Amino acid sequence: MSQSPVSAAEIRVTLPDGSTRTYPAGATGADVAASIGAGLAKAALAIRLDGVLRDLKTPISRDARLEIVTLKDKNEAELLELIRHDGAHVMAQAVQELFPGTQITFGPATEDGFYYDFVRDEPFTPDDFAKIEQRMAEIVKQDLPITREEWPAEKAVGYFRRIGETYKAEWVEEIAKRGEAISIYRQGETWLDLCMGPHLPSTGKLPTAFKLMKVSGAYWRGDAKNRQLQRVYATAWRDQKELDAYLKRLEEAEKRDHRRLGKEMGLFHQQEEAAGMVFWHPKGWTLYRTLERYMRNRLEHAKYVEVKTPQLVDRKLWEASGHWEKFRENMYLAENEEGIRDYGSDPDQRVFALKPMNCPCHVQIFNQGLKSYRDLPLRMAEFGSCHRFEPGGALHGIMRVRNFTQDDAHIFCTEDQIISESQSFCELLRGIYKDMGFTDVRVKFSDRPEKRAGSDATWDKAEDALKQACVAAGLDYTINPGEGAFYGPKLEFVLRDTIGRDWQCGTLQVDFVLPERLDADYVGADGQRHRPVMLHRAILGSFERFIGILLEHYAGRLPLWMAPLQIAVAPIVSDCDAYAQSVADQLDAAGLRVDTDLRNEKINYKIRELSLAKVPVILVVGKKEAEQGTVTLRRLGSDAQETIALADAIARLAAEARMPSA
Repeated sequence: MSQSPVSAAEIRVTLPDGSTRTYPAGATGADVAASIGAGLAKAALAIRLDGVLRDLKTPISRDARLEIVTLKDKNEAELLELIRHDGAHVMAQAVQELFPGTQITFGPATEDGFYYDFVRDEPFTPDDFAKIEQRMAEIVKQDLPITREEWPAEKAVGYFRRIGETYKAEWVEEIAKRGEAISIYRQGETWLDLCMGPHLPSTGKLPTAFKLMKVSGAYWRGDAKNRQLQRVYATAWRDQKELDAYLKRLEEAEKRDHRRLGKEMGLFHQQEEAAGMVFWHPKGWTLYRTLERYMRNRLEHAKYVEVKTPQLVDRKLWEASGHWEKFRENMYLAENEEGIRDYGSDPDQRVFALKPMNCPCHVQIFNQGLKSYRDLPLRMAEFGSCHRFEPGGALHGIMRVRNFTQDDAHIFCTEDQIISESQSFCELLRGIYKDMGFTDVRVKFSDRPEKRAGSDATWDKAEDALKQACVAAGLDYTINPGEGAFYGPKLEFVLRDTIGRDWQCGTLQVDFVLPERLDADYVGADGQRHRPVMLHRAILGSFERFIGILLEHYAGRLPLWMAPLQIAVAPIVSDCDAYAQSVADQLDAAGLRVDTDLRNEKINYKIRELSLAKVPVILVVGKKEAEQGTVTLRRLGSDAQETIALADAIARLAAEARMPSA
């Protein structure tokens, strides 16, 4: 049966179950929720209008798909962002009521909470947190209506200057220059803030599962030349159970901090003279090389060719690729005194940059010699050492550094090969993550951004190919709208660790732009020149960051094949030192990484120290073991021990320590 026509004064709303309802034009999400049922009206927090989150009170002026958002909404990330955005406003109101004269600047939601930057002469301290949280709870209890208004720029600037909010006034002037609407959200009658929204319908809808976490310094608009602000961090969740779980996760994460583990295990250190760089110690470098050897084996089996490209590359290449314009501020330069003023053909006056990524250099290798369609796909890999000048405040152990090694590769292929190559990569990536101990892998599909290169037809083709590859590889994905690279869509692979934290590591990007900019081509079956498609892909992301993730995921108790020191042999008395060394020599001959602890210390002390260093296996030997040719085996984290023949121990441990193969 055909649907009856809708008059111009009516709109048709399509609900998630596929049913449709008609309402007067201008009806709100609140009206729709109320028409469905009183329970839904009470639970409603916002709406999703054609997939975009909006205020519950937003007038609907056209036919649209509509979802009512409640605390049980399936899009957890979007719901939490909404809650945290409101949490920031409630915290800002509480602070201004408790500490008159405090100015507010910005207060965004973050991955695990929110923060607000305040201007106040007197510093906040953790002692203030309980008072602020209590006032926030009171504001929630008041159930103040939250309403959106649009103001002329002149009115907004005048208002904020009149009440002493000079930073808000400055920002309104910036918005006005861009021609954007001045959106104001009011909480109750007296407190308001500049914000694009969306927001909850009232403060009473905000769950009280929030907690202030810490205070730190920040600069207005991120510029150290501007006034320093006070940034108060907080977290917010749907209920107290989620908040408690998060706080427990933080406590566990602190125990697993890779910086502490790196010191205890003797893996690496960092120091100010090389800020953002890593000093790898012997054990740490053994771990690094073990991962590198594993990755190299997997790539060779997958028919990749490995290359090595220069660290310093002339600025001309970065200009041609487009990276000079985009990444110039994050690039390290090497130049002489004349370099910037008189950049010419003289080699002594050329400006070089330490490469921040490998892709332009890989195109240079591809461009050497004539390529045929029979040469494709060409899978070109490099463990490329890259440098990027990250802001000092962003550095974090070996997770965020200025010098890192990408497990980088670029696949040059034809358009017809995009699906099969993407599928093969997804399968390779999934197998590697499984070997590393990550079985919970989420895939985000980042589609076309607003500003992009290439035609819609090209984007349709690239996005469709990536989606088909995900289906063929058996990978579910969620859409990450508008977050693709300017040259093509991408997949982002997110690992969930043992304590529930997400880590974005691998990527796969389809690029039609760089081959064009750097004039890469091949001869097709038709005898004509064609541009190859370039698939940018990484699995670990960077060795440094991935090692940090592994340390925290396993709390330092790495799998035996990966552990830098796999076995320690500890004699009970010095009379057994010779036997202990003989045991170690036989383990070493079997390909195991082994050391002896011959210190003149009691065995319990040795076991504690070796356990702190996260040695997976301790072989204890005494006079009895020496006489019988046995060892007593202890596993990290267990008090149980087992006495077995040395030959059996070697065979068992060698099998356990075997590196996973493709």
